[in-house]
Amino acid sequence: MFKILLIDRCHFTRTGFEAWVNHSDLFSGHFVVTGVNNLFLAREHILQWKPALVIADLSGFRQDLHHFQQLSSLLIASETLPFIMLQSGQEQEMTDYLAQFPIWASLSKNTDLEKLAAVINDALTSCASAELPAMAAPLLTRQEERVLTLWMDG
Repeated sequence: MFKILLIDRCHFTRTGFEAWVNHSDLFSGHFVVTGVNNLFLAREHILQWKPALVIADLSGFRQDLHHFQQLSSLLIASETLPFIMLQSGQEQEMTDYLAQFPIWASLSKNTDLEKLAAVINDALTSCASAELPAMAAPLLTRQEERVLTLWMDG
């Protein structure tokens, strides 16, 4: 069973991606997909939950970022994992900054699903860890997630 962490500000992207991965015939395997819309929570998921793959669209967080260095802790935490960047648009400054980190693939959000599935399958099959967990436990319980969401919303 593979664990995939999806980082995206858009709720519809997160839920749609999870449904697509779990119900598509393009993948051969079982997946647990967790979507987060918070960069700090994403970093903690990477460090504690240890996903096999991280997929992120960071363009939704651009207004929250005062400087690109805030992304460093997230990208450093995922250095040993395949990291797929989904881009809503091209911003040269962001592209130049991300070039210093090991990113598995950088795709447009308009990429067709077959190509995205091929990149995901390639990333998962090339995972350095040969040991796959038999059971993937969620990082937080549903109630803890609700409390955290309520706390973050104020």
